[in-house]
Amino acid sequence: MATTTNRTDKILVVDDDARIRDLLRRYLTQEGFEVMVAEDGKALNRLLLRETVDLIVLDLMMPGEDGLSICRRLRAANDRTPIIMLTAKGEDVDRIVGLEVGADDYLGKPFNPRELLARVHAVLRRRPAQEAPGAPSGDNEVVTFGPFTFDLGTRALQRNGEELPLTTGEFAMLKALVRHPRQPLSREKLALLARGREFEPFDRSLDVQVSRLRKLVEVDAAAPRYIQTVWGVGYVFVPDGTS
Repeated sequence: MATTTNRTDKILVVDDDARIRDLLRRYLTQEGFEVMVAEDGKALNRLLLRETVDLIVLDLMMPGEDGLSICRRLRAANDRTPIIMLTAKGEDVDRIVGLEVGADDYLGKPFNPRELLARVHAVLRRRPAQEAPGAPSGDNEVVTFGPFTFDLGTRALQRNGEELPLTTGEFAMLKALVRHPRQPLSREKLALLARGREFEPFDRSLDVQVSRLRKLVEVDAAAPRYIQTVWGVGYVFVPDGTS
């Protein structure tokens, strides 16, 4: 089922191609979602003024304001709505930049709608169990490291009491790391834990999300203390910041 709460999840599809908008609206509606569509950033703005959505499927290449600019603008406004970016197949730079500006996941065009559906379910599963932002879920674990407090139930990351915004992808990645303190995790393992799918060779998007996390929790992201690199393996969370 599409619902993870007691109501139907709302998905906003933003794409300038009418055929793709119609295809995804029909397919995702059949899968139990409530689907709205917008042809560009202006239409998205109008919709978000009157609607709250659970996930945005956002095309990268659009006339006027492109998907990267829209994603960057939403994140700058502290809008944490999960975003799946649609990119050109094989364009690694687009995927990397999309994650750098705050997208939660990506999918290359052309794609099978079933593959998008799997990504949608995976991203929505990363949310806290309750709909309201900051509402507690069934996971009451709180992890403290240095000046940071990470509440896995409310998805809140704080530094000295000040909340730091996390996308759903960053939350899932940090959760996977802190639940395995001092245990080196390979990229393959992290992909399964944080994304629920197998790691794709030569895919740098996982490293990009780790880099974004380091910018939040490290004094010097170039010399990380808490999220350290294990050469030839992957990454390890070190709660006390020692080597």
